[in-house]
Amino acid sequence: MEDREQIVLRRAEAEKPVNKKDIIWKAVYLAVAGGVFMIDQATKAWAVRRLRFGDDFSVIPGFLNFAYAENPGVAFSMLDDHGATGRWGLSIVALVAGSLVLYFFWRTPRTDDRILGALALLLAGIAGNVTDRLRLGFVVDFIDVQFGSWHYPTFNVADMAIVVGAGLMILDMILSKRKTADTQTDPQSAIRSPQSKDVS
Repeated sequence: MEDREQIVLRRAEAEKPVNKKDIIWKAVYLAVAGGVFMIDQATKAWAVRRLRFGDDFSVIPGFLNFAYAENPGVAFSMLDDHGATGRWGLSIVALVAGSLVLYFFWRTPRTDDRILGALALLLAGIAGNVTDRLRLGFVVDFIDVQFGSWHYPTFNVADMAIVVGAGLMILDMILSKRKTADTQTDPQSAIRSPQSKDVS
C-alpha cells in the first residue's frame, strides 16, 4: 500500500508544471554532464596524441597504467567483433538510450538529487562514447587497471561516468526500499515525520 502511495506521489510531483527554479536547477546538472563530457573528450584527445604509437606508461606500477586502445564495442571492450554493423547498431542503441535518459531526466522531480545526478552522469557517459563511435568508428580507451598479472578491460572517463551513474541508481533503489520497509514497520512514523516537499 505504501509503495503505491509513493508511486502516486512521485507521478503527481513529476506532472507538476515546471517552474523557472526547476529549469535552472536541472540546467546545473546538465552543465555538470557537459563538463564530464568535455573531460572525457579532452582525455581521449590526449591519449591519441600521447599514447597512440605505443608510448604507454605506468602511473602506479602494478596497478594503474595508461595504454591506448581502440574499442569498436561497448563499454569495457565488450562486443568488439561486429564490424561496421556493430558500429552503427551500437550507435543507434546509444542514441535511443541517451534520448530516454534525457526524457527521464526532465521528468524527475527537482528534489530527487540522487536520480538527477545519476541520469546526468549516464547522459555524459553515453554522449562521450557515442561521439567517438560516430566520429571515429571506435571508442578510445586508455585507462588500464591491473592486479598482478590480471588486467581489467581498458576503459575511459565516459565508462566511469556510466558506472557511477548506474551505481547511484542502484543505491537509490536500495535506500528507497529500506525507507519503505521502515515506514511499513512503523506506520506512525509517516505521521510523526511527514515527508517535506519543495514548495518553491
